[in-house]
Amino acid sequence: MKEGCPVCRILGEYEESEINTILYEHVNDPTVRVKFKESLGLCTYHAWKTLKTAYSNPLLGPLGVAIIYEHMLSTYIKILESWEKVKEGECFLCLLVEEKEKDTVEAITEKIEELLPVYESSEAILCKRHHEMIDSILRKKNPQSAERLRKVQLEKLKKLRERMNSFINKFDYKALERPTRGEVSSLPMTIEALKGLENGATLRKKERKKRTRGVLLWR
Repeated sequence: MKEGCPVCRILGEYEESEINTILYEHVNDPTVRVKFKESLGLCTYHAWKTLKTAYSNPLLGPLGVAIIYEHMLSTYIKILESWEKVKEGECFLCLLVEEKEKDTVEAITEKIEELLPVYESSEAILCKRHHEMIDSILRKKNPQSAERLRKVQLEKLKKLRERMNSFINKFDYKALERPTRGEVSSLPMTIEALKGLENGATLRKKERKKRTRGVLLWR
């Protein structure tokens, strides 16, 4: 397993793959276009990520994104001209990533016995969100593995804290050595361990919290 949260990395690769597939094969696909139209061009995060992906790949370029968003702009203009209310549904890429997250977490819990030793000996560290998701399933199905995972997770986090402390100490004016690569990487690794990487699944979680908070405030 690579450094960082393995679930976040899987979701990131899946997200990139889906965007590439859309831009390579489905720019003019009516079914996909309807899905774009439902959210008026995806959520903010995925709209910009789609454009960034297009510009970063010389084989793609901005044409496909331009074709899709010209349609979205025309749709918005028609809505305003007809005095209709602008309705924005859920981003279908967010829904896909959330479903992938659920499937990935469930697959890990099913193979936890063989994955635990691999995870323990790797540089990977599950982020808080994904450790909690896996733990909640294991506590019901396999409490012994849940406890083993908790101990492995704690050990990894403590080692990460040691690297962070060493990184901080290297900034002391008395320090004779520069931070190592492992110490430098401890900062983004710590943020990832606590907050994970941004993707459609985490964005949907934030949106749900906002909606719930809004309802509570209204009441």
